[in-house]
Amino acid sequence: ADGASAVILCSGKIGRRIGARVAVRATMLSSGNYDNPQDLARWRTDYEGVSRVYELAGIGPEDLDVVECHDAFSISEIMHYEALRLCPPGGGGELLESDTTSLGGRIPVNVSGGLLSRGHPVGATGVEQVLELTRQLRGDAGSRQVDGARVGLAHCMGGDRSGDTKSMTAIVLAT
Repeated sequence: ADGASAVILCSGKIGRRIGARVAVRATMLSSGNYDNPQDLARWRTDYEGVSRVYELAGIGPEDLDVVECHDAFSISEIMHYEALRLCPPGGGGELLESDTTSLGGRIPVNVSGGLLSRGHPVGATGVEQVLELTRQLRGDAGSRQVDGARVGLAHCMGGDRSGDTKSMTAIVLAT
């Protein structure tokens, strides 16, 4: 897919001065190595990176109000639900089939439509996820608005999944 994204970042001091209502609480970039994974359904890069971003933000998955999750492939969303600890290991498929991750559910995921719906312009995907979360946390998401959203997580990844050679970025935004 074609696309481009841009973000203007500023310090917390400047953000407060200009009235920014959404701030980055934590970010994490995690990358794998070229060994073969022991479990093809569990990408170590995701689990380690997500654990660390929760730790840095001082939150857990139960504190999230909305998530934008990398779902460029149908199996990815299921695997990432588990890595994000939105469900126990092996529970991603059941969670996806439930209303839990729908708009109005306990933890709405990809109310933007996700990558399979919106498109996946590699390199710009994560920025679009952050933009969607910013809209959500500002209350500017229109018909997609998650009521009362105050904490959101963007999860984006790329690279070769035949081993654990990919990279993963997780960003927690909050009002």
